[in-house]
Amino acid sequence: MNGTNVSNHVLERLTEEWDALTPEAQKAARYVLENPNDVGVSTVREIAEAAKVKPNTFVRMARQVGFEGYEDFRAPFREAIRKGAVSFPDRARWLQDIRKSGDLGGLYADMALGAIRNLEETFAGIDAEALKSAAEAIWASRQVFTLGVGVNNANARNFTYLASTGMVQFHAIPRPGSSPTDDLAWADSRDVLIAMSMRPYRSEVVAAIEVAREQGLTIIGLSDSPASPIIRAADHGFVVAVDTPQFFPSSVSTIALLETLLSFVIAVASEEIVERVEKFHDRRHQLGIYLKEPE
Repeated sequence: MNGTNVSNHVLERLTEEWDALTPEAQKAARYVLENPNDVGVSTVREIAEAAKVKPNTFVRMARQVGFEGYEDFRAPFREAIRKGAVSFPDRARWLQDIRKSGDLGGLYADMALGAIRNLEETFAGIDAEALKSAAEAIWASRQVFTLGVGVNNANARNFTYLASTGMVQFHAIPRPGSSPTDDLAWADSRDVLIAMSMRPYRSEVVAAIEVAREQGLTIIGLSDSPASPIIRAADHGFVVAVDTPQFFPSSVSTIALLETLLSFVIAVASEEIVERVEKFHDRRHQLGIYLKEPE
């Protein structure tokens, strides 16, 4: 068993033993699960300080999952570093290893490669200034309508939900029981439409873009080709790679680009948006919506 597999086994053991750990040990285990690369290079005192627990907590946690102490616990992670497995591995070698992992190894490797390639191609083809320009249009607008149907309906709603933590007047369309063109009935040049559709292009999205252009909205389009009717009709067009070995278009790049666009909106926005996001989350803590973490 190589160093990577052993260290992964340790992480699995932490997950399995989670409920048996004390709240303090859970804080230590959470830090290890979220920052496994730190384990092999940190002393017990260093990692305890980072996790905000006492060094003895890491020792007890290590014993809980079957090790004599922290040094014994750390050994598999140090071995992974020695074999060069902690940093992101050489892609070709990594994918070859996955292909050998079982009957579905080939499919897993194809899906992983497809997701990585889609992200690379998407971000390589988009200029930061173009994203900034789109973000400024969003921040300067009165209302933002985010349009997606089919799988992109969930992507549009996810973007709108995230935006609503700090901004108002964001609307995911079509609304239940409505149509995109009806939802845009009272929109005008003060508003923005973010529309997305990939081949085969949805006619209701194309129709909504035509209505939006007639009414003077600024259009931000996400699609899979520069020749797409969504991109050609947009004031700000972004091509996302959606290839996958499966029968459905991938949403990985679409989601990543929308998250990046939203981060740009926040970056160009006034300082009040940071206060609004903090207030939004403080309110959720006060209402008990978030699970309280051990202190």
